[in-house]
Amino acid sequence: MANPHFLVAGLGNMTHPRTRHSIGHLMIDVLAARLGASLSSERLGFCATRTVQLEQGAVTLTLFKPSMPRTVGVQASHSYSRVIHLGALMNISGRPVAEKLRATAVKPTSMIVIHDSLDHRMCTVYPKAGGSAGGHNGVRSIITALGNINDFHRLRLGIGRDENIVEYVLGPLSAQELEHWSVTGPGSDLVWNALSKIIQKSLKG
Repeated sequence: MANPHFLVAGLGNMTHPRTRHSIGHLMIDVLAARLGASLSSERLGFCATRTVQLEQGAVTLTLFKPSMPRTVGVQASHSYSRVIHLGALMNISGRPVAEKLRATAVKPTSMIVIHDSLDHRMCTVYPKAGGSAGGHNGVRSIITALGNINDFHRLRLGIGRDENIVEYVLGPLSAQELEHWSVTGPGSDLVWNALSKIIQKSLKG
């Protein structure tokens, strides 16, 4: 019998690595390093799959950083002639996440999405099961791409808040934040413990 399979997707902007807005991407890198996995480039983004042993038995984890094609057509007035070079954008990350979910044959309730949260104190972790996007455009994009299904799990990583929100979220993570969320930092332990609790609760049904 196959192990239970969970998809862990971290949100971010490929064009703004190691920023607060891309902390979900960073955490996928950190989790991959913790598990001794190497992320491989694929059409939908970057991915690694590992079998891990938890209290209730072995589970398969797929770690995923969504990406988008380098050129994305955008409707401008009455034509689609405008082409923008984006790499990967948070606000349109729903499509690759939804495609990866279908490709791995994982149901939405077995998916955990990791993303930044302005509404929580810096360097904190807050799990959430289902519900609205809470104002996060990346999560909203996923819900839309799944046909308004919202019963997947989220891990909200607190980044705090500043007066100029745009500059703040797209600004680089401080040395303190990078250390906190590093492979050996307390933040990655918080994330791993939260992931484990979500998975084990899901296995209990």
